[in-house]
Amino acid sequence: MPTVELRFSAQPEHVRTARLVAAAVARRAGVDEAVLDEVRLAVGEACSRAVGLHRSHDISAPVSVVLTEEEKAFSIEVGDGLLASGAEASGPGSPGGAGPDEAEPEADSEDEMGLAVISGLVDDVEVLAGPDGGVIRMTWPTTTAVALP
Repeated sequence: MPTVELRFSAQPEHVRTARLVAAAVARRAGVDEAVLDEVRLAVGEACSRAVGLHRSHDISAPVSVVLTEEEKAFSIEVGDGLLASGAEASGPGSPGGAGPDEAEPEADSEDEMGLAVISGLVDDVEVLAGPDGGVIRMTWPTTTAVALP
């Protein structure tokens, strides 16, 4: 199971690089050429979402992108680092937490919109929370078995 791991600082200008790397690795893994635009768009949305979450919660950890080639599938996981940083515990009374009158409905709306776009682009999407933070896992079938050197 070949894996490529990419980590980048939470800067919007790095999202383009993540999209290009994802498309190149997906092509090498045997994802159909007709689907590569969807891969690029979905990774761009997931990475933009992670960058936004990092910046709004002052997370210094890098955004993590893991690209994995399995026997008949190619998956990409984009991690947001929120749980690992403790950001999920912020709230009224906690340092840096927003009080009830300080909620960010616009940020929540953008987050939901990004997830909706990803769900529209990718048939197999999971949004998970784990010990290292939240993860969006996207999976595509591969059409050919390509042996990596």
